[in-house]
Amino acid sequence: MGMEHPTRRGVLGGAITVAAVAVTGGAASAGTGETPALWREFKATPYTHPQIPYIARAGARSGARRLPRPKVVANVRDYGARPDGTTDAAPAINRALAEAGARGGGTVVIPPGRYRVDDVIRIAHDNVVLRGAGSTRTTLHATKNLTELIGPYGSRYGGDKSSWSWAGGLIWLCPQSRWETLTTAIKAKAWPFEGWTGNKRDEWQTLTTTAPARRGDRTLRVTDTSRLHPGDLVLLRLADDADHTLLEHMAGGGEGPEAYVWDDKTKLTSYVPYEWPVRITSLKKNTVTLERPLPLDVREEWDPRLTTHAKALTGAGVEALTLEAVQTPQSPHLLDKGYNGVTFQCAYDCWADDIVVRHVDNGFGLVAASACTLRRTRVTGRGAHHPYFCREGSHDNLVEDFRIDERTVPAPSGTQLHGINVEGLSSYNVWSRGVMEMGTFDSHRGMPFANVRTDITVDNNGRHGGDASAGPLFGARFTHWNIRVTNERAGLMKIDGLAPYSATVGINEVREFDQTDVPDFSGDLHSRIELYGTTGVVRPRNLYEAQREL
Repeated sequence: MGMEHPTRRGVLGGAITVAAVAVTGGAASAGTGETPALWREFKATPYTHPQIPYIARAGARSGARRLPRPKVVANVRDYGARPDGTTDAAPAINRALAEAGARGGGTVVIPPGRYRVDDVIRIAHDNVVLRGAGSTRTTLHATKNLTELIGPYGSRYGGDKSSWSWAGGLIWLCPQSRWETLTTAIKAKAWPFEGWTGNKRDEWQTLTTTAPARRGDRTLRVTDTSRLHPGDLVLLRLADDADHTLLEHMAGGGEGPEAYVWDDKTKLTSYVPYEWPVRITSLKKNTVTLERPLPLDVREEWDPRLTTHAKALTGAGVEALTLEAVQTPQSPHLLDKGYNGVTFQCAYDCWADDIVVRHVDNGFGLVAASACTLRRTRVTGRGAHHPYFCREGSHDNLVEDFRIDERTVPAPSGTQLHGINVEGLSSYNVWSRGVMEMGTFDSHRGMPFANVRTDITVDNNGRHGGDASAGPLFGARFTHWNIRVTNERAGLMKIDGLAPYSATVGINEVREFDQTDVPDFSGDLHSRIELYGTTGVVRPRNLYEAQREL
């Protein structure tokens, strides 16, 4: 893998061993498994199960195990980059990336060594891959933060918060045009919307309206195909109505969501319309076939349509290197300066593989990013605010074989630790095969729904965030499957009492302490829990991999 993963706690080390046996199907677990009723039910209705989402196509290229390997077209040493740790290599790296993009793509290699970078590394063109020699052999040493490089970034919701606390990366995968509009707005202090349609919510055009359809369908009947083509990436756009029936549907429907007060949740309602990027695979008369099953019902009252979007970055990646920020104390909560790691924005079918980030404010980010894969990634060093964040309408992403190391210095007072975050109506994302020596399964409210965490060992010592105007912690079909909590802390691990139409399967016994939550919705949550109080016995062990095998 190119990454060393030292173990700091004996109890966590034991849990990691259990996880390794589970992944490899070792003899130690032979004959001890139990198959929950939920799995048998899911196999019968995989696209429409009420508690478990269909996530088998999460990740780049619909979850392909093999990612593209574009031919090498540039070596950063030929552009002047020097692995001496003192000469700024960022201009050379960015020139090589830009020229590769201008030639239609290819791989830009960074040979072994330690390279100083005094600017953002921008992967801004389709089919361009930045590849080091391995995360233990190639290191980029970042000396500046995003506040220094771009400017202060306030919040569009007001207050004195720094949006660098949840946005941007020192390696930033974002299409050139979107990068320019974002940074121009930030420099002008016109705090932008960060999503799929540009700096404002209305920067889109209708391609066609659609007929009603059901969650799980792969086809849509449309009124006009003249602007559609196989292979196109489009947005499915669903707008809420005055009674908030779309939000109720995202929460599973029924008495609880119908009784919930939505109107004063202004931050949540700013995330609507729901915008889901998807590729068209074929057209036949007025029927469009989609790359993935529909994530929600499509109803006439939600004004469904396929629309344009800000140009997406596609086919791009970053591989086999370590990004190490200059070590500084962690900033007070929500005042991060932007020593951030790798962020994907307006990206589709992009990836990171064998990447370590060290001494960062925030580790790996998905911001209006969909169908991306983060594989063999690691957050280490002095401690991060958000080791992983997934927000602003990010969908169908896969984070697998990930690791969050225990911090190397104590947390300063006034700072905060989250973990693997998801918020902002983000849906159908997967975190698989992880080891978290610190952090939690963070929801920042904003009602994310239909996300899966599976086959993860966690020392649950973080706290979730999100203000009241962001609405519920969870929507429907959240699933936690085969989770090993080493410190027995329940918060956001066992979710049958919090998340509507959810599933908690194969988790050891946990107890409430410190941050204790109450459900957002009244009445029966229609949640399910099976194999509670067990460790490593649930079969299948990994929900994502099992769905792919169906």
